[in-house]
Amino acid sequence: MTMSQLLDHVAILFFCVLKASSLHTFTAAVYEHAVILPNATLIPVSHEEALLLINQNLDLLEGAITSASKQGAHIIVTPEDGIYGFNFSRESIYPYLEDIPDPQVNWIPCNNPNRFGRTPVQERLSCLAKDNSIYIMANIGDKKPCNTSDPHCPPDGRYQYNTDVVFDSEGKLVARYHKQNLFLGEDEFNAPKEPEVVTFNTTFGKFGIFTCFDILFHDPAVTLVKDFHVDTILFPTAWMNVLPHLSAIEFHSAWAMGMGVNFLASNLHYPSKKMTGSGIYAPDSPRAFHYDMKTEEGKLLLSQLASHPHPTAVVNWTSYASGIEAPSRGNQEFKGIIFFDEFTFLELKGVAGNYTVCQKDLCCHLSYRMSEKRSDEVYVLGAFDGLHTVEGSYYLQICTLLKCKTTDLHTCGDSVETASTRFEMFSLSGTFETQYVFPEVLLSEIQLAPGEFQVSSDGRLCSQKPLSGPILTVTLFGRLYEKDSSPNAFSDPMAQII
Repeated sequence: MTMSQLLDHVAILFFCVLKASSLHTFTAAVYEHAVILPNATLIPVSHEEALLLINQNLDLLEGAITSASKQGAHIIVTPEDGIYGFNFSRESIYPYLEDIPDPQVNWIPCNNPNRFGRTPVQERLSCLAKDNSIYIMANIGDKKPCNTSDPHCPPDGRYQYNTDVVFDSEGKLVARYHKQNLFLGEDEFNAPKEPEVVTFNTTFGKFGIFTCFDILFHDPAVTLVKDFHVDTILFPTAWMNVLPHLSAIEFHSAWAMGMGVNFLASNLHYPSKKMTGSGIYAPDSPRAFHYDMKTEEGKLLLSQLASHPHPTAVVNWTSYASGIEAPSRGNQEFKGIIFFDEFTFLELKGVAGNYTVCQKDLCCHLSYRMSEKRSDEVYVLGAFDGLHTVEGSYYLQICTLLKCKTTDLHTCGDSVETASTRFEMFSLSGTFETQYVFPEVLLSEIQLAPGEFQVSSDGRLCSQKPLSGPILTVTLFGRLYEKDSSPNAFSDPMAQII
């Protein structure tokens, strides 16, 4: 046998072993964590006091990690701020931070904890991963010193980053991501100079990472899917629910469907701040989700997912809607506010009908049939085409069917959690100028509708059967990233009040 033939045999053998070791499915876990917060003070505590609080939260996370491992989970996601909480200043969070190295250093903190200084949090996470043979994604804080040679170096001589880390089933640090799009009030952290695109490969697919507010922007979220072709997104979040369109389980499941990826979303559980809503979402349907505003308990979710989801059909989001002529409704249209954005609304008058409402370049079309037209509930079709400027600046095109809070049309767009009207069918479409449209269906009591609706290739969001519960909203949530202003620019004075 020649050397060339030997190398060919070795290559074939390696490929066969790799293929045999790869998994077609895997078990995912997410944990909605009832975080223990520090005492409300802006005075920095000692590192020992900080570590005491961190370990209290890690004790709870350890219980979830151990339980997930015993149930066969390959990977678990824990929430943003889940290890030390929130409400920090730049100075008061410093004792909670560790220096997190680039994963290229090939490091298992459990085996060599002092290689990069004092890193007790990374050591414990690494040992949890190793001892339970499970991948762990956690959110902690990173600190990086800098000096005057760096023109962007903060006055205190260090960068501080909201950071996600992943340890593999042997305890090795395999991923580190610094959050790019900081939410209003995250003044304790710096954003990276350039968005970081972080991926890692496993025997059960290729994974990408981003955090909370990142989901509303192109980089790195869309880039991970479109350019790096990840199979699954890991998404730690401290998400405050905003109805009718930005409830956690509603929007995160819609993003998974719109982008055609698995999506593992782990939220904090802190009902007094409207923080709840975690889930395991496949591109075709939610697999498991949790929403609980009534108790103070955490929740572990597990579900099986395809390691490599089947590619979703390409959707032409304007195809169907552009072929419909918009009838004139005279003075029947009216204005209403949803999360500080002025929508154009049209009331649904009958038990069934076909309606069109337009704003700027966006026309939204709805066909529907209710089981009955109740006198105590009002539904509207709404359109919004414009730049949202509160708690961030991002351009939206939205078509929405929603229930008004009361029969007073001035309440259309207000937050509402319950409904009684059942729909036998609906079909919603719009003349979108973007391929990034996220389909939402939210039922009464903040419930999803797995397997009860679909998106057609011509851009219609349609029911597949009469829905299992009354509708709160059916929405096509479109993002025009190219029309955004800076993600960190808050041009609306109301943003400062928020």
